[in-house]
Amino acid sequence: MKKNISAIIFGISIVIAAYLLGHAVINRNNPQGIISVTGLGKADFTSDLIVWEGSFSKTSSNLQDACLGLEKDKSIITAYLLNKGIDENKIVFNAVKSRENNKARYSNDGNYIGEDFLGYVLTQSLKVESKEVEKVETISREITELLNKGIQFYSQPPRYYYTKLADLKIEMISKATADAHARAEKIAENSGAKLHDLISAKMGIFQITGQNSNESYSWGGTYNTASKEKTASITMKLNYEVD
Repeated sequence: MKKNISAIIFGISIVIAAYLLGHAVINRNNPQGIISVTGLGKADFTSDLIVWEGSFSKTSSNLQDACLGLEKDKSIITAYLLNKGIDENKIVFNAVKSRENNKARYSNDGNYIGEDFLGYVLTQSLKVESKEVEKVETISREITELLNKGIQFYSQPPRYYYTKLADLKIEMISKATADAHARAEKIAENSGAKLHDLISAKMGIFQITGQNSNESYSWGGTYNTASKEKTASITMKLNYEVD
């Protein structure tokens, strides 16, 4: 009886082993693979928003005189910008900053003995934000004309932006995805495989660099504001099933 039971168990084991072996052969004959590809989307565009900032100062031993002088300069600067065609509501003056101007005093043997008060320094900055890019750009270059009016104006380089960046980003994602898909199809074709469903898609870093510049791409993303003419780019990594 025991011999019969052992024979039955052995027979069942042989059947199960044969099934598993056959199934394994089928899987090896129909392997599933994955193709990982990265696509790139790029577009050139011209900035449609400019932000320009500058500042001016007045120094006097008398605080009230410094305030009056700064206010006079502010009026001259405002009139200058209005005459250049800048809308008054585009000119934003920030709060006045003040500090004491002191000069360190040393003894004949070089030891610090105190400070001499030279006066008060009042500084005010302004910002112009406009979609009239070329106009403000020109003014930022010609602002030294204020020197002829006795105003020490310190101009900063303009910053350039694009107000339709969200739409551009969607366009770049579409281009990068199409580029990645085309690459996947080519790889599958060259390797004699068949491209199947998309498994996953991951967006890379969105970069904006100046055209004809030597800027390098960054893992954290580059966002150029110094150039009016820019290039946007983005990558998409796609994974496809193949067999």
